[in-house]
Amino acid sequence: MMSLSLQMRRFVTLIQKGLSGLSQLLLQLLYSRKGQSQVYLGRPVSKRIPVSRIPRGSWDSHMHVVDPVKYPLAEDALYTPTPHLLSQALLFEASTGIRNIVLVQPSIYGTDNSCLLDALRTIGPRHGRAVVTFDCATIDPSTLQKWHQWGVRGVRVNTQSSGRHMDEDELAATVRRYADIIRPYNWVLQLYVPLATAGVLERVVPELGVRVCFDHFGAPDLGGFGVLHRGDPYSLPGFRSLVNMLRRGNVYVKLSAPYRISRDGTLRDLEPVARELLNVAGMTQMVFASDWPHTRFEGLDIRPYMETLLTWCGGDEALIERVFRGNAERLWE
Repeated sequence: MMSLSLQMRRFVTLIQKGLSGLSQLLLQLLYSRKGQSQVYLGRPVSKRIPVSRIPRGSWDSHMHVVDPVKYPLAEDALYTPTPHLLSQALLFEASTGIRNIVLVQPSIYGTDNSCLLDALRTIGPRHGRAVVTFDCATIDPSTLQKWHQWGVRGVRVNTQSSGRHMDEDELAATVRRYADIIRPYNWVLQLYVPLATAGVLERVVPELGVRVCFDHFGAPDLGGFGVLHRGDPYSLPGFRSLVNMLRRGNVYVKLSAPYRISRDGTLRDLEPVARELLNVAGMTQMVFASDWPHTRFEGLDIRPYMETLLTWCGGDEALIERVFRGNAERLWE
């Protein structure tokens, strides 16, 4: 390993060259230390978090980079986040021991994927993947092919954080149209829609011919879950349909963003949902994701949730390996 003084001199030089240089340094430090102690910018990485408990080669299947200064937000953006840059994202991922990341287009950028794509090209396809958003009416095959070469592997349909409502017919037509466009590239159709819509999707998904991935535990509404549903996930509207889709295969769920779903700081209301999803398809179709930088929940530490997820896996090392690495490798191939 290079000496600290040499490392810091390179760091200062790259800082002077701007953010691109900083990101390159972080990438070098993150990806080139095979078998070496966990040191980051000369400082030991905290051992409190589950660095030693998650598998080598793990994936974070959902995170964002945002820079409203360099990349203007969409005119209809519902919120304005503080900047969360690629350099910060790489520092976070290094602190958890994760080397492979999936950048996801946030709703605030609409169909302008510039921020995401610039970050993806900096990371490179060896350790980076991305999920974009595009307009079906204007996208062209040459653009999709170029993005595929850069590491894009999916398109996102997001009604939850965009404030958009689709009725059953519109939702069915929308997913069919996106599936037709991405099918030649073997991309993933990523859905951030209410769990209650799963009944409609259960009828449509089998005919799409693409892999489908649901964001954030399938986005259940846990309001009154303990009282109204007695902790039974199958009482949640859409949950049984989600399980049916999982059992048929070709459908994945991201175990991510519990703070956007749970009404309980200890996640007790979410635990029955998570455990049943792991029971049904943990070895094949559940993937971990951090949802960093937790927009609208800035400052949140996701690492205690990572510990909780490991607990929900019940100490099953094979299951942990699949949730944190194996299933993601298959999903984002």
